[in-house]
Amino acid sequence: MARKKKPLPLIEGVKIEAVAAEGKSLVRVDDMVVFVPFAIPGDIVDLQVTKKKHSYAEAEVVRIVEPSPDRIEAVCPHFGVCGGCKWQMLPYPLQLKAKQQQVVDALTRIAKVELPECSPILGSSKTLEYRNKLEFGFANKRWLTKEQIRSGEQFERQESVGYHANGTFDKILPIDECHLMAPVNDRLRLAIRDYAYEHNLTFFDAREHTGLLRGMMIRLSNTGELMLLMQFCMTTDEERQQAEALLAFVRDNFPEVTSLLYVNNTKFNDTFGDLPIEHYSGTDHIFLEMEGLQFKVGPKSFYQTNTDQAYELYKVARRLAFGGADDSYRAKDELHGDADLRPLVYDLYTGTGTIANFVARDARAVIGIEYVPEAIEDAKVNSKINGIENTKFFAGDMKDILTEDFIREHGRPDIIITDPPRAGMHAAVVDVILKAAPARIVYVSCNPATQARDLALLDADYRVACVQPVDMFPHTQHVENVVLLLRR
Repeated sequence: MARKKKPLPLIEGVKIEAVAAEGKSLVRVDDMVVFVPFAIPGDIVDLQVTKKKHSYAEAEVVRIVEPSPDRIEAVCPHFGVCGGCKWQMLPYPLQLKAKQQQVVDALTRIAKVELPECSPILGSSKTLEYRNKLEFGFANKRWLTKEQIRSGEQFERQESVGYHANGTFDKILPIDECHLMAPVNDRLRLAIRDYAYEHNLTFFDAREHTGLLRGMMIRLSNTGELMLLMQFCMTTDEERQQAEALLAFVRDNFPEVTSLLYVNNTKFNDTFGDLPIEHYSGTDHIFLEMEGLQFKVGPKSFYQTNTDQAYELYKVARRLAFGGADDSYRAKDELHGDADLRPLVYDLYTGTGTIANFVARDARAVIGIEYVPEAIEDAKVNSKINGIENTKFFAGDMKDILTEDFIREHGRPDIIITDPPRAGMHAAVVDVILKAAPARIVYVSCNPATQARDLALLDADYRVACVQPVDMFPHTQHVENVVLLLRR
């Protein structure tokens, strides 16, 4: 006979102590650390433990007995359920303080290398409507909150468009408004939803793998262009006709959509990087601008999602790469005199070549490497449309492309700028960087933990000269960090 599990305890009247990892806060109860989402330091709360391990527990707030004096009202009506902006109730200056500490803790505890004092984090000028890209899913089952379940409320429609709810793959939380992008995202999403209701279009069923409407992606540029990519699951002629009618509706009613695309995804996952993109109307791309440069961005392209803050991030990377304390490095004769005296730069994980093209005027040449072939084609186009002739781009797995033979062929870099994905750099890539022995490495990271791991691997030959956190994602726990390494 199975042993009955003990009910998890209720903890009453405890005071949240500090911000912790993954956007949670913590409190210590009887020598056990308890992690709590959607609470901030100073809150006095009642907690229901949801998971208990030997050394820690997880809990959720069942009642705020007394709110922290720092707590503010969340802007979004979906706050606390959506899970996307976990810190809307935390004032922005305190968010920045927590993120800076996150960087310091990761580099100190994981890298265990000698560090300079961390520079003050650069906050985002916009804390709302700062994203240039959003993705929404469609599902034939809606996610219900605990309050909705308890109320017994009956919903006329289960079909929903919004964000995937945490802990489920087949249900969507309906989103009425999202403040991460300009309001056009709401108008588009809700108009498509209402059209689908009116015309009885089917929403995707992730269990049965049926249903026409599967997802939508919106990309918004700072030049006024807007891309909409619809993701369908079309298996019949009737569904194809329905999809084309929906696309015609968008084209005729939303003139602000300058790039209307779609993809037919009948796979068992939502990724479409390996699928052909179909062009319906407008262009097949948008342009984003930065310091007079234009960058072509397609549906599969990577581009930093906070447009304004991306400019600040790249200015930091450029300043550290070329050795100036500020943008005054541009006056240096060795950078603007004889081109042969300028440094050779390698830009690893270059994406659409944004950093490569951004620093090209100060370099003898820039070599960009990226895994996604479509992004590399965009990088080449970006150089061409901006009249930049000293860049070369290569597509392929970084550890396969960046070899000693490659460096012998293209030249030993004076500067390496690297901006890897969250997993950090492959050990083989770190090894080749060490053998290439550039004078400077500028390491841009969206994950200070894996960055710290890589800094430890580089420490024998490089010292950390500057640590500069940059906040790209207000109201979330995520932080970008730029580190300058100088050869010992």
